[in-house]
Amino acid sequence: MIPVTTFAGKTVAVFGLGGSGLATARALIAGGATVAAWDDGEQGRDAATKAGIPLVDLNVADWSTFAALVLAPGVPLTHPEPHWTVHKAIAAQIEIIGDIELFCRERNAHAPGAPFIAITGTNGKSTTTSLIAHILRNAGMDVQMGGNIGVPILALDPPALDRFHVIELSSFQIDLTPSLNPTVGVLLNITPDHIDRHGTVENYARVKANLIGSADYAVVGNNDTWSRRIGGEKLSTNGGLTWLSTGESITVGHVGVIAEQSCLLWQDVEGHQELVANLDGIGTLRGTHNAQNAAAAFASLSAIGLDDAVIAEHIRTYPGLPHRLEEIGRVGPILLINDSKATNADSTEKALQSFPQDVYWILGGKPKDGGIESLVPLFPHVAKAYLIGAATEEFAKTLEGHVPYARCGVLEIAVAKAVADATRDANLPSPRPLRGEGQGEGRQRVEGEGRQQSPVSDAARQPIILLSPACASYDQYKSFEHRGDAFRALVTALPGFTPRAKA
Repeated sequence: MIPVTTFAGKTVAVFGLGGSGLATARALIAGGATVAAWDDGEQGRDAATKAGIPLVDLNVADWSTFAALVLAPGVPLTHPEPHWTVHKAIAAQIEIIGDIELFCRERNAHAPGAPFIAITGTNGKSTTTSLIAHILRNAGMDVQMGGNIGVPILALDPPALDRFHVIELSSFQIDLTPSLNPTVGVLLNITPDHIDRHGTVENYARVKANLIGSADYAVVGNNDTWSRRIGGEKLSTNGGLTWLSTGESITVGHVGVIAEQSCLLWQDVEGHQELVANLDGIGTLRGTHNAQNAAAAFASLSAIGLDDAVIAEHIRTYPGLPHRLEEIGRVGPILLINDSKATNADSTEKALQSFPQDVYWILGGKPKDGGIESLVPLFPHVAKAYLIGAATEEFAKTLEGHVPYARCGVLEIAVAKAVADATRDANLPSPRPLRGEGQGEGRQRVEGEGRQQSPVSDAARQPIILLSPACASYDQYKSFEHRGDAFRALVTALPGFTPRAKA
């Protein structure tokens, strides 16, 4: 835990009692503050009571007694409408901050200059964050990883000059962190996302820009207009910056890392390029998007002085993240991939790009704006699609005439259908049916087969069963993790299943 001493002797309102909210309340109390904690939901309040955290109904509290409001990042700050606690804090003229801000103040107060690498971007944050932490740990460093991934930041060990904090940041968290000043700030990319929470893509990009503008050194992707603009603004202030590029040279006069499909190239200010890391055969870093994530890790750690050869060595042992292009194992030649974290089309695009053919694609859930229209150019990669959840009819219309599909309703039926089809197309004997497969009592009927199956080659196929939903999970599951765990349980129970060999 990081005791928050910067509010010692003061009373702080804490709203939102999920994991980060509970950790925030504990840290404030440990640092000598008085906490007035509240949540709109009974579950959050019950969790606080069990943890011994004092509850104060902020609806009727005297806000003039509070020094600050610490808001959970999932609570609306500005859009679509500021939360009622935000209105009360503004009326009381107190600051509205988040748990990352409390960390930054503790770092500034007790360990200024402690190494702090902060990673953001629309996609790729979690992989890049975990890869940086993996490399540092394997290089013998004391590493604390958390924030928007895994452990809430205030539940980590305190900042110290010999301890690295590697922190994933969402736009919601950045928006609540006015004192943000990482050693290295990483911006991978920007595509329209969370517009409901920021109002416009311009506002969303502005929030991301705050991380880069405040960093001592920046690492920025140059493959989208918004990120290029933010990186250019950083350079105009004479800030240090390394560009990231996928497959294109960096403009002469700038330094950068170029992410090719199977390697990383360093380009110096004179335009000379040097091979610095081989990515060939790393199953946990498939695809150009993961090459960019590896490039971001390389650039960040090179900026703090870690030896290039050490970085390249430990990239090769990266075990990957659960639910993000996670190779679970195989049934014969059939590769089983859990990409449940792909909750939008942009993220699923990266998965489909990683497998150029013979993909048996399980998708669906609670759809997002735009659906899967942007994925049409990648439909030739797909042998057949298996639709689940609320998005079924919308996605079927998009697939019609392009990709054979089946309406499956639930994941269990989708897995069973995909395994049967992939097994047949790979010229393998069909495995025994999964338990519960078919139209048994309480099971949704499989219907609406799409157009005819693509022809099967006489040669043995190398099919991929890919769960990459392009949807939120909340229509059928508690979270994308819950959905991914369900997929893992189904495929590991298949006859002949062989788990992925550990790195």
